[in-house]
Amino acid sequence: MSEAFIDSPLGTLVIQGDELGLQRVEFIDEKIPQSERIPVALEDAVFQLSDYFEGKRKTFDLKLNPQGTDFQKRVWLQLAQIPFGKTTSYLQMAKDLDDPKVIRAAASANGKNPIAIIIPCHRVIGSDNSMTGYAGGIWRKKWLLEHENPVKQQSLF
Repeated sequence: MSEAFIDSPLGTLVIQGDELGLQRVEFIDEKIPQSERIPVALEDAVFQLSDYFEGKRKTFDLKLNPQGTDFQKRVWLQLAQIPFGKTTSYLQMAKDLDDPKVIRAAASANGKNPIAIIIPCHRVIGSDNSMTGYAGGIWRKKWLLEHENPVKQQSLF
């Protein structure tokens, strides 16, 4: 398994994967210097994430290999369908999985998403539009949603 650390506007990201695909993209609070050499298996991910943070990319074209239960993988596939600049609620996500009763299980699987940003769990909010849970921290979730918002707030002064 290859590993790289990259700087982002939200802190350090650790990226792990191999020829079978990405297994982990996660924010870490520890400041680790950016990797000087990016493993070949991770080059596309690093390039596409850099484009995303620069506002040049709205979708990702990467081979993913997240590790989890079958249910978690179903939830993560559902998350991947949320378009850039859009949000959904945990309740709607459960309905999209064809069972509104799985809302808590779906929320739990969402919180265990091992591939941040690319599997956009940050796009799931509360039914009342509240900023609920995000493994990387609510402040990062807010930043990501603002970054993806097609309507940028302009200063009046």
